[in-house]
Amino acid sequence: MLLTETDRETLLKGLSSVTGIVERRHTLPILSNVLVQGQPGRLGFLASDLEIQIHAETAPVEVQAPFQTTCSARKLQDILRALPEGTRVSLESSDSRLVLKAGKSRFTLQTLPAEDFPRFSAGEGGELAISLTQKTLRQAIQLVAFAMAQADIRYYLNGMLMVIGQGEMRLVATDGHRLSLCKRELEQAQGEAREIIIPRKTVLEVQRLLAESEEPVSVRAGKNHVHFSFGNISLDSKVVDGKFPDYTRVIPGGYGNRFRVDRVMLLQALQRAAILSNEKVRGVRLVLTKDSLKVLSSNAEQEEAQEELEIEYAGDALDIGFNVSYLMDVLSHGESKEVEWALGDSSSSALITAPDDPGFQYVVMPMRI
Repeated sequence: MLLTETDRETLLKGLSSVTGIVERRHTLPILSNVLVQGQPGRLGFLASDLEIQIHAETAPVEVQAPFQTTCSARKLQDILRALPEGTRVSLESSDSRLVLKAGKSRFTLQTLPAEDFPRFSAGEGGELAISLTQKTLRQAIQLVAFAMAQADIRYYLNGMLMVIGQGEMRLVATDGHRLSLCKRELEQAQGEAREIIIPRKTVLEVQRLLAESEEPVSVRAGKNHVHFSFGNISLDSKVVDGKFPDYTRVIPGGYGNRFRVDRVMLLQALQRAAILSNEKVRGVRLVLTKDSLKVLSSNAEQEEAQEELEIEYAGDALDIGFNVSYLMDVLSHGESKEVEWALGDSSSSALITAPDDPGFQYVVMPMRI
């Protein structure tokens, strides 16, 4: 029985929006599948890993009659990718199998019952709803997500804190060695103030799906869930049940040693110096003297690198070490022309900000080299 017929790109766009969360191997075989749902004029794709659920619709699509079935998400995606652009594709149902036809090509995929596909409700009650542009949210996540911990025993660090209230949204991430904070003003917000920890996988998936556009994205935050809706995509996720550290205590103030430097110039200097840094420690030294910033590195083979940048600096002479990866991360994810550094002494954390983005702050701890 013919289910639907459309072009390859339409199917691939909707399918690619949901397959990012599909695990190749799972204890529940059906979680490796995608739920394909057909309604008059539109086709929907649903994927889940029991923690995150993504639904995407494609329209307009010719659908013969309402249907739902599941098949391997990766195999269906790989087949569509391998077909030539502009190919007309039809999906048919035959003896509990899904048959994909494209020209003289024919592919038969195993299916599992659609009614067995797990779905979870986003939850209701006690929600806070906000609206902002996709570009604003995507750029804010970009400035923060890289600082999230990975597989840390402190599970509440394996995610991003979202704080909404008083006309403002704050995104915060830390792995215990550095912290990134981004504030954005909100025009629309309904409900009580809320703090939630969004899991790492959800953060990265939302970042991947958001576009650099002025189109709106709606966010609903509840006690144990968060819901994102934008374009033809809706994403629901459980949140981390834990208490995020008091990030306000980490951000230093009152430092007198300050300087500004071109972001790209410093990034390139760090990238060159990192080549000869110790592979295990990944440390570089920043040596500050009047109107000069030197970047120094060395390794176990006694190889050395030195970069010198001219800056306007009249503070104390300083020699301070950092993990070069932590510095390159913040510089490569930012978009400002310059960054401003505030330093105390060689054993105090550094505060990096962007003069053209007052809502951004990055704190990085020093290291002994």
